[in-house]
Amino acid sequence: MMTTVRVGGEDFAAYDVIVGRGLLHDAGSRIAALAPTRVHIVSDETVAAIHGATIQASLAAAGIKAGIATVPAGEASKSFEQLEAVLDRLLAEGLDRKSLIVALGGGVVGDLAGLTAALFMRGIDFVQVPTTLLAQVDSSVGGKTAIDTPRGKNLIGAFHQPRLVLADIEALSTLPLRQVRSGWAEVLKHGLICDAPFFDWLGGEGAAGASGKVEALERAVVRSVEIKAKVVSEDEKEAGRRALLNLGHTFGHALEAELGFGDLLTHGEAVALGCAMAFRFSARQGLCSSDDADKAEGGIRAAGLPTRLSDVAQSFEAHALLARMAGDKKAENGRLTLILARAIGEAFTARDVDADAVLSFLKEEGAA
Repeated sequence: MMTTVRVGGEDFAAYDVIVGRGLLHDAGSRIAALAPTRVHIVSDETVAAIHGATIQASLAAAGIKAGIATVPAGEASKSFEQLEAVLDRLLAEGLDRKSLIVALGGGVVGDLAGLTAALFMRGIDFVQVPTTLLAQVDSSVGGKTAIDTPRGKNLIGAFHQPRLVLADIEALSTLPLRQVRSGWAEVLKHGLICDAPFFDWLGGEGAAGASGKVEALERAVVRSVEIKAKVVSEDEKEAGRRALLNLGHTFGHALEAELGFGDLLTHGEAVALGCAMAFRFSARQGLCSSDDADKAEGGIRAAGLPTRLSDVAQSFEAHALLARMAGDKKAENGRLTLILARAIGEAFTARDVDADAVLSFLKEEGAA
């Protein structure tokens, strides 16, 4: 079974997100249909060892000989150093303006390869082939590309939409359970933002997806892509409704940055914790009920994800976290912008949030 979700708006060319099983094996014919002059794969060392030969063989069967550039696995590869190295590799290989990049991997590879495509020859086509749950339900759809800096996550980037996204559910079978759960955080986030029945399903019959059950994973990926596609199609560059997709991210990115983007906290875990914090802060401000905040936290925790700062087993300094949040991309003129909630499935953008209220909340949460 395959499901195709169309993504497209007034400001960018429409493209398909195809969700199904076995897509890596027939990726070649789908990519060949885009008629590129050359194809080059960008991946990380871990994913390339698992899936690189499969996609190269699929491309070869379609008459395309593709090289592959690899970067070290992990968030540290979203850097100027690796961006420059991949761009130089493409130049050395002689790619031109009609060439195409295949981003094979998780969110790090998708972000790095997408930004490479946006910059190379002032912009060339690329195809997302996400191999992690987090990338399939979130980062591969919508055209956000970026690298990190020591001052924060995703602060250097561009909007550059892919030509095609191939989300192969079978690729998820190689993931460690922690990575599946990390991606599940973004799935839960979609329900918390705008689909309460979906969130309820995720906590009931669909909960098996958090443990890797294929059928539940496939349904969760399809629904998540449908939600994100609708939002992106209406608001490509986050001028309005798309900002809702950042529920949990302002808290989460601050935590990631304070920990140096290391292994103590994956991106998905940070988002999960950030979502729980956003709901608790909303309840503290009288915006949503404490019952909804408890239900959100319970659903996140049931999936084996962190919901409290103490879950990270790391001390945080409240003023440092607040400073990180003030430097977030959504902040305007130094004023805090947070995605908060009136209920499960009813997120909204709150501008000019009182910094003292956030600081007090962080201290209540356990930050020093």
